[in-house]
Amino acid sequence: MAFPELGMVDTTKSETLADLGEEEVVERLVGKLRAGRRVVVGPGDDCAVIESDSGEWQLLKTDCLVEGVHFESGTDFELVGRKAMNRVLSDIAAMGGTPRHALVTVASHAARSVAELEGWYDGMVAAGEGFDCQIVGGETTRLPDAGAVISVAMTGVVEPGNCVLRSGASVGDVIAVTGRLGGSLASGRHLSFSPRIAESRWLVENYKPTAMMDLSDGLGSDLPRLAESSAVGYTCDRSRIPVHDDSDTGGAISDGEDYELLMTFPPDSVEGLMEGWNTVFPDLPLTIIGEISKDTPDPLNHGWEHYRNS
Repeated sequence: MAFPELGMVDTTKSETLADLGEEEVVERLVGKLRAGRRVVVGPGDDCAVIESDSGEWQLLKTDCLVEGVHFESGTDFELVGRKAMNRVLSDIAAMGGTPRHALVTVASHAARSVAELEGWYDGMVAAGEGFDCQIVGGETTRLPDAGAVISVAMTGVVEPGNCVLRSGASVGDVIAVTGRLGGSLASGRHLSFSPRIAESRWLVENYKPTAMMDLSDGLGSDLPRLAESSAVGYTCDRSRIPVHDDSDTGGAISDGEDYELLMTFPPDSVEGLMEGWNTVFPDLPLTIIGEISKDTPDPLNHGWEHYRNS
């Protein structure tokens, strides 16, 4: 279909997305939005949070996979689908919530095999069913060129008293991460990670974090975001960052796609927290890596940033 050129805009002299980088692009776009009366948390956290009449708050999240960025052509179909769903489940976990339903939009060029789309859906359905989250609809559309985008929008719920935001950290809180970090893309772990839903629910019911988010862009990007949201700084002991055997501390800071939980806790809760965690989750490390401070004397190297990384 040919479109008329009426209303076309000359963008040749405009700033590009690469000129600004992801953080400033998002800041500009968010500045155009207005929150409604039932919005508890709008843009800037892992999920939006909406009041409801049920007594629980509703969580809303959308995320997408782009071929050539989040997965390579020829990647196992089901693993791609699992990643698409698990990324959004990880964001629900970061709020202390429970997932409910998902909508899926798939955009692809017309030459792609039907078997590949079916494989993506098999992976998404299996990943969702593991957490009692069902796909209830969506959309398919055609791209004009080669490539694919898989977008998942999800709802979840969380009790108001159990909802954890990025903005609750206080000076003196300890900083902790689950699991190990680094080398996710090179190793293939970015396709096979497990969202920390069960771990998050145990935490909010027993040792509620003061702030929490998932590690998608790397500790070097995400820890500063948490600190900025809480209007605080941080200190991080690099020697204590838990690293996968096939990576190193630099990779643990900058690689991204780990999908572990990054959290802060009051210092007086640490002894009970660690004892309880090691009993309930003996096979998953929980590591104290630093402390929330007034400022940041030694910033971490930056992690992944869309529009500037390629």
